[in-house]
Amino acid sequence: MDWLRRADWLTHERVRGYALLLTFVSIGVLANSYMKAMGPAGTDFLAFWGAGHVVIGGDPAAAYDLALQERVQTGTGSEGWFAFVNPPPFLLAVTPFGALPFPVAWIAWVAITWSLWAWAGIRAFPRLWPLVIAYPGALIAAGHAQTGLLTGALLVLAAHELGKRQAISGAAIGALVIKPHLAVLAPFWFGAAGKWPAFTVAGVTATALVAISWAAFGSETIMAYTTSWRASGALLEGINPDFLRRMTTFYSQARLLGGDIAGLVLAVISGLAACAVALLASRRFGGDARAAGAAVLAATALASPYLFSYDLPFLIFPTLWLVMQGLKHGFRPHEKLLLVLLYFAPYATRALALPVGVNFMPIAALVLLALVWSRGGTSGPGTSRAP
Repeated sequence: MDWLRRADWLTHERVRGYALLLTFVSIGVLANSYMKAMGPAGTDFLAFWGAGHVVIGGDPAAAYDLALQERVQTGTGSEGWFAFVNPPPFLLAVTPFGALPFPVAWIAWVAITWSLWAWAGIRAFPRLWPLVIAYPGALIAAGHAQTGLLTGALLVLAAHELGKRQAISGAAIGALVIKPHLAVLAPFWFGAAGKWPAFTVAGVTATALVAISWAAFGSETIMAYTTSWRASGALLEGINPDFLRRMTTFYSQARLLGGDIAGLVLAVISGLAACAVALLASRRFGGDARAAGAAVLAATALASPYLFSYDLPFLIFPTLWLVMQGLKHGFRPHEKLLLVLLYFAPYATRALALPVGVNFMPIAALVLLALVWSRGGTSGPGTSRAP
């Protein structure tokens, strides 16, 4: 049927209206997330605030002291508490928030990181700004007050700037030392595209941030960070169905359904496929840096075995890149509806994961990558510039 195949009813005006309506709904959802975060169950942001709080108090190594963090975080009235497992450079970002009362710090963190992400997204796709601000993948990251908006801003900025300002792109990737598994494809991406200035700046930025955090927080904090690896490892011991369903990787879902060996096999296949995309993307798209960036960011969702729905705001870039390709070159059969589903996928798959018993986000990420990859050859260098 044409109304599904072509979806001509999904006009620019209607999309803009739906996006603005979704934005208003999202404000209500986010307010509900805030109320829950202030309740007894607590929130992931307690780990960031607790870490910043002890740094302000003069004991940065205590950010990784589980017993002390339990006392600090439950001192807010929360019954739950969370281990801080991010590398020391992330303390540079969270320390200012530790000086604020926890309820205020939550709001400030979400507002600032969402603004950075929205700025990067609108900078990349100014014509599609309503779809940026309404993106459900950003809503789930905001509701958790997690790192996904900050890391998403860095990845989107890197993909957008690589063809024009390599230093900015490299610096953005280097800053991902705060969550390095999201940058695992960058060396292959930059190297295969011959973007050596970006490659170099990324390495210098990452090294500088480690050195600055070492100087600011001391060797004791660096050593304390290594103890947090046990906490991270403990989360993956055994088969914890609810935990694995919250993850968005082929590794987690294969491990959930088929056991450890199945998870390992899918992790290797998925990771190698993502690396292949990073190596071949520039050639596939004739040197078009934005197109290759869209493919690499889509592949980033498949590269690491450890990823959650709140890590996925960076998928706004390949999603809206496809929208722009459809507007420029025409939408393919059923592509409009597929893009609607992929637009909602980070939020929808998380909402369905526990009741359904499996998280379908890895499949959605694979479909997104396939759509981007299949656009190769339809655009030459320069045709995917910022609109």
